[in-house]
Amino acid sequence: MIAQTEMQAAERLALLAAEIARHNRLYHDQDAPEISDADYDALMRENAALEAAFPNLVRTDSPATLVGASPNGGHLAKIAHARPMLSLDNGFAEEDITEFVSRVRRFLALPDDAEVALTAEPKIDGLSCSLRYVDGRLEQAATRGDGSIGEDVTANVRTIQEIPQVLDGDPPAIFEVRGEVYMAKADFAALNAKLAGERVFANPRNAAAGSLRQKDPAITRSRPLRFLAHGWGEVSSVPAATQMGVMEAIRGFGLPVSAQLVRCASAAEALQHYRSIEAQRADLPFDIDGVVYKVDRLDWQQRLGQVARAPRWAIAHKFPAEQAQTTLLRIDIQVGRTGAITPVARLEPVTVGGVVVTNATLHNADEIERLGARPGDRVVLQRAGDVIPQIVAVLTRDAAPDPAYEPFVFPRTCPECGSAVEREEGGVIFRCTGGLICPAQRVERLIHFASRHAFDIRGLGLVRVEEFFRDGLIVSPADIFRLRSKRETLIARERLADVSVDNLLEAIEAKRRIPLDRFLFALGIRHVGEVTARELARRYGSFAGFMAMIESALAVRAAMAPVIGETDRKFEIRRAKELVASVATREIGPEVAEALLDFFAEPHNREVVADLAAELTIEDLVHETLVSEVSGQTVVFTGKLLTMSRDEAKAQAERLGAKAAGSVSKATDLVVVGADAGSKLKKAQELGIRVATEEEWAAIVAAAG
Repeated sequence: MIAQTEMQAAERLALLAAEIARHNRLYHDQDAPEISDADYDALMRENAALEAAFPNLVRTDSPATLVGASPNGGHLAKIAHARPMLSLDNGFAEEDITEFVSRVRRFLALPDDAEVALTAEPKIDGLSCSLRYVDGRLEQAATRGDGSIGEDVTANVRTIQEIPQVLDGDPPAIFEVRGEVYMAKADFAALNAKLAGERVFANPRNAAAGSLRQKDPAITRSRPLRFLAHGWGEVSSVPAATQMGVMEAIRGFGLPVSAQLVRCASAAEALQHYRSIEAQRADLPFDIDGVVYKVDRLDWQQRLGQVARAPRWAIAHKFPAEQAQTTLLRIDIQVGRTGAITPVARLEPVTVGGVVVTNATLHNADEIERLGARPGDRVVLQRAGDVIPQIVAVLTRDAAPDPAYEPFVFPRTCPECGSAVEREEGGVIFRCTGGLICPAQRVERLIHFASRHAFDIRGLGLVRVEEFFRDGLIVSPADIFRLRSKRETLIARERLADVSVDNLLEAIEAKRRIPLDRFLFALGIRHVGEVTARELARRYGSFAGFMAMIESALAVRAAMAPVIGETDRKFEIRRAKELVASVATREIGPEVAEALLDFFAEPHNREVVADLAAELTIEDLVHETLVSEVSGQTVVFTGKLLTMSRDEAKAQAERLGAKAAGSVSKATDLVVVGADAGSKLKKAQELGIRVATEEEWAAIVAAAG
């Protein structure tokens, strides 16, 4: 569905943020993806297109700002990366790559004919890993995690023969190498043959991730893991002035680097190398899903910087998706935590790119209608590199339906609780109206509450939550913190020993203190993701302050209802947006405000929150302080900038904690003027706003480090 109105776009962006975040966790954290790379990329492209069309609706939990997923909270310790491990933007056509080079020229204010040399290398489908060497010796290794914090896999990495414990030559005192841990295709096949009868791996990437994250390094040692370096993180000194030069130095230190890494003088050369690698793809010993290009000059990389989750100086050129045909056996319905009704295609097993797939998401009723999908149809599946593909076409949509199958009818009642199913106004999602009386929603909310990104209660996973709910041990979140009084009942349960019960109860007790943002996220309020919860916590500081805002907003809403009528929502939403505004209006938009008020307007929900809060200590948010001279200020750039492009200047302001605005007003704190500055400079002088030259701005940037 293409959003035609701002409300449709807001609804779709909220859905995309939640769906993409879930797939990130499945892929990066649990090594259990549910959709293909191509399907994931399509969601990301749709999100980017909507954000470009409706920039005022960009969310603080936008997928464009996120990298990977938070690290697994199990047996592996967490490590903070000295420099973030970023993701990459993707290109899918040759035009995307030529435009990438054009953007680099525009950002750096280069002539149209200026040479922009690139490095090009295969994009290996493995597990990102950083190796930190101090005085040439391997000190620690970590997975990427969410880009800021990864998992400590040092002991396991030491078992990989291709990774040296001591570097050759004369490396810098601190040198953090980054690359991919992977498993060769032949080794993967041999491992699965060896594991026959046990749990086999779906593909080499999952095999590599599962093997590297083992609790016992001896298991990792027995797995045929390999490593290829593709970059670096924190370094005490850089051994060359170009990407290619540093990669050659890394090779000289004794670390493996791709044999297909080359330097290309132009986009045309890079695309020629892409076509060469694509032709070799089937014969390469490892899985790849594209080619990565990076600007070769490091001084240009420094100036280009990054936007959101990705650097401006690199891009991944993805290969076309692989396809196969199979039969759609039936369409099942799943009910999610927020009541969303999701159709899932059950397929006759088929091998796509070496992986057997049996399921695919059909997203929503509109997608089923668009495809014309019916049980019994022959369908075309598309897969780029993971387990479950997307259905891209129905081959028998114009044929008579197979009489052995019942035509699919989207349900009007919830299959879990029998409540009515309603379609959101202006949206594509159907939802169960049962709320907390719906067992599926209750269980899903409890699972979400205890999950790693919410309360992170170790030992209280999906299976236990479902069992405890089924047996009446927990019905609401507060019941979790009253389980200690049921210790003997828990011990008497099948398969729960004394030690297991006590470990669980200790893990629960350890979570009685919770930061405000994690508490708000754990409530499972629609549209309130981790980032939005942090923005609310920053705005209101304390749980008491947040609830005072909610009570005030609800009182206004109740007073407005007789005046505006129950069906007229526009003024109500606008007023709610004002009442629940956060640091910036674009960060907490009308859909979040309405969802908050809808949640707390339900007396049962307020009772659940109050009951839970009585069991906890909800910690106030501690505000971070920024050190830049212009942090928190609004900066306007005007005139022709001679040493940088306008985009680079704005990026510098954002890195310093300032807001780059396009016009001068009383809210402006600083105006930076280049050559031929005109009306904006005049207005700044009239308003008495501080004015700085381009050289003075450069000094501010330099002082901030």
